[in-house]
Amino acid sequence: MVQRKVCLVGSFAVGITSLLQRFVYSRFSDKYLTTVGVKIDRKIVPTSQGSVSLILWDLAGEDEFQSLQTSFLRGAAGFVVVIDSTRNETLQQARSHLDYLEEEYPKAAKVIFANKADLENSWDLETDELNRLETRFAVFRTSAKTGHSVEEAFHVLADKMS
Repeated sequence: MVQRKVCLVGSFAVGITSLLQRFVYSRFSDKYLTTVGVKIDRKIVPTSQGSVSLILWDLAGEDEFQSLQTSFLRGAAGFVVVIDSTRNETLQQARSHLDYLEEEYPKAAKVIFANKADLENSWDLETDELNRLETRFAVFRTSAKTGHSVEEAFHVLADKMS
């Protein structure tokens, strides 16, 4: 079975840990837990090319990549850039993350999760900016709380890496 390292990156409190809890363990908690450093999970995902074991790296949310965090990125075959759809500044920071990832890891698969789809009435995203990103990357409107599009998004990423 093929193994692929996937790093989830994004600004502070965008919901990375909650998305992983939903995907790996099918659960959600309203309790906020700050990730310190990195937490690693694993899940096997079927793809059109056979099963892929995803090694999922939950990196502490940062507005800017730090040298310590960039060492965690090495060897990644895929990246999930997470945006908090209720905070437009996380979209701007995601653009910066994506520019860095495109330059440093051009062959790695990249997808965007516009998280908190369950709070659509509170969304604060520049739609034009999100649409521009959709011309370059697969963008999923996800909800860690309800599970909306979480499985689908990870399966698309796994297919891109298989």
